[in-house]
Formats: sequence, structure tokens, C-alpha cells
Amino acid sequence: MQRVLVVDDEAEIRDMLTEYLGSHGYEVMRADSGKAMRELLAKQVPDVVLLDVNLPGEDGLTLARYVRERFDLPIIMVTASDEVVDRVVGLEIGADDYLTKPFDPRELRARIKSVLRRYQRGESGQEPHADKETESRRVAFGRCTLDLDRRQLLDADHREIPLTSMEFDLLKIFAEHPNRVLSRDQILNLTRNRDWDPFDRSIDIRIARLRKKIEPDPDKPQTIKTIRGAGYMFVPNPD
Repeated sequence: MQRVLVVDDEAEIRDMLTEYLGSHGYEVMRADSGKAMRELLAKQVPDVVLLDVNLPGEDGLTLARYVRERFDLPIIMVTASDEVVDRVVGLEIGADDYLTKPFDPRELRARIKSVLRRYQRGESGQEPHADKETESRRVAFGRCTLDLDRRQLLDADHREIPLTSMEFDLLKIFAEHPNRVLSRDQILNLTRNRDWDPFDRSIDIRIARLRKKIEPDPDKPQTIKTIRGAGYMFVPNPD
């Protein structure tokens, strides 16, 4: 049974989601504040976090940053319909998806299934007990190296740099299509993530976040280049 942590200050929403998701085989953990969320996370780690942005006191964006820094969990942000800025900031922090209120519980369930599927695909691709003699596939990305088999991004000192599942998917398709301009639509097709919303700059935001991790100078990217009016292109490191 997969666990969903619902963080929302509205009791009616918590009750509704507990009943609806529970009827579809999910275990629901409930929190009405950041303090309650931290207490639950200290006891048990869920499979996905549903986080309302507009919480009183410590807001959802702050809590999303807290979760992202400590756990490798998919995060779905819930925002008011007109709060575009919150959605953009949430994606920059590392949220995997977002949903606007009011929402249909069926859409929420579909998005939960989608992010969990991406994370599970990543976990199943890892080979923690692989034979050391088996060489993994590695691709240089700027100042870093992407290990495709272990789904890891390593810095120059071989320390792992945290990646969300979506960030790995982006790096993987660039690694598989070097020196080729990819439009946003092609990126969506290649990653099979049609639930992303290209109109709100979600791809641009994720690429900007990746540049901060791999580029020596993120303001002058040389590894993932913007091709004006066309899309993005991965330029492998010169030999």
C-alpha cells in the first residue's frame, strides 16, 4: 500500500482525500501544518507528498524546500488557480508537479500515479549490488558526470548531486541526443511526460535548475545551450 502525505490546513480537504484515496488503495497520512508534517516524516516516510502552498504560518514553498533537501520523494504542490508565481517557484524548488484548486480528485489520483511511476522506474533502474567489474554508462555534463545506469549525477570529486526523477529524465534524453536541437514538444514526447505543462515554462525552469548543477557558469551555459526560437541542445564536453 502506497502512502500519501496530505499537508493542508483545511479539514474538509484532508477528510475528502483520506476517504477518496483510501477507497483506491492508498494509505493517507494527514498534517495541517509544517510542524505536524515534520513530526509525521520523523516517524514514517511516505511515497509522495501533496503539499498546499497557502498554509498559514510556514507556507508550502518553504516546506517543499525542507522535503526536497532531506528526502528523495515526489512532491505535488497545490496552488490557487491564479497563483502562477507560486507554481513557478515550486518548480524551481524541486516540486515534481502541481495542481490548482479546486481540483477533481480523479485528476489528483492520475497525477499521483504518474509521479510514482516515474520514481519507481528510476528505482528499478538502479543496480546497487551490481558487479564492480560491470562498467556503467557515463556521460560528461559540464563539470559533472551522469551515470545513466545508477541514475546519479556526480561532481568532480565523485560526490552525488541530488536529482529529481524529472531532472534525470531531461539529462537522459539530452545524453541520448547530443548536438541536436530539441524543441519543447520533442522533449515532452521523448520523456513521455505529457502531463507536464510547457505553456507555463516548466521545462525552462527545470533546465535552469539543472544548469546551476552542471554548468561552471549557469548564466553563460555551454553544456545545455538555448537555441533561440528552436529549443535546447546538449553540447558534449570536448575530448
